[in-house]
Amino acid sequence: MTSASKVATMRDAVAEVVRDGDTVAIEGFTHLISFAAGHEIIRQRKRDLTLARLTPDVIYDQMIGAGVARKLVFSWMGNPGVGSLHAIRRVTEGDSPSLELEEYSHFGMVGRYTAGAMNLPFFPLRSYFETDLPRANGRIRQIRSPFGDEVLYAVPPLRPDVTVVHAQRADASGNTQIWGLLGCQKEAAFAAERVIVVVEELVPEDVIRADPNRTVIPGLIVDAVVVEPFGAHPSYAQGHYDRDNRFYLEWEAVSRDPDALSEWLDDWVHGVAGRREYLERLGNDRLAALRPGPAPSGSVDYGDYR
Repeated sequence: MTSASKVATMRDAVAEVVRDGDTVAIEGFTHLISFAAGHEIIRQRKRDLTLARLTPDVIYDQMIGAGVARKLVFSWMGNPGVGSLHAIRRVTEGDSPSLELEEYSHFGMVGRYTAGAMNLPFFPLRSYFETDLPRANGRIRQIRSPFGDEVLYAVPPLRPDVTVVHAQRADASGNTQIWGLLGCQKEAAFAAERVIVVVEELVPEDVIRADPNRTVIPGLIVDAVVVEPFGAHPSYAQGHYDRDNRFYLEWEAVSRDPDALSEWLDDWVHGVAGRREYLERLGNDRLAALRPGPAPSGSVDYGDYR
């Protein structure tokens, strides 16, 4: 029996799934970062969000610069390979910060998502003994092992109201396949109350079933599937397009200047109806330059089921 379709437009998915005051995680490690979803959240003027992410980079700089967030839960932040996120710095530095910060290590964030996904009260780890993070963050706490005298640290579960994951493909029921570098998309999705999957391509269910080991997120936990080619730009989607390094370099100047940032949001987010118009503004030549050449990885025969 085929499940009901969960395919929606980005506008409808964000309007229905993301609510003011939510904790929202847009995950994807270096690639598969759903800028398209972040822009739609800005466009719909969502407010008072807690944004969670292992590596807040340009998309969260844009969202925080647009005023959607009151808090950031993270483990590292920066414009990768370039420098700081100046929109975030403006609201966290000085005498009157307006954005609350809650910082962990990468593994601490992974542990939080894992505990959330497994419905555990905490996740134990060893990695905070030589850092100042436990002093900066009172939610990182020492515990004693129930099986000996060893002392560890524990972090609380992270259960986002909404997790957004970008992926290469899914079927209409939300069974989602990812390849290339994996971050903690699976854990963040299973930990969440609601899940939006954004994909480069919608494929029939038999394509998903023919290669089951690539299915990272099952449709049973997905609320909406959005088909948005180039939806991760300027990050990359393995096999579909490369990282647009020019964008990250140019963002340094935009992010430093509040007026330039406001103008950029007016032009590239509020000034377009959606991702299609955004891509039209980028132009075919720029998009074509990001297309990778072929890089086949062999094939697998799963056997004859007859």
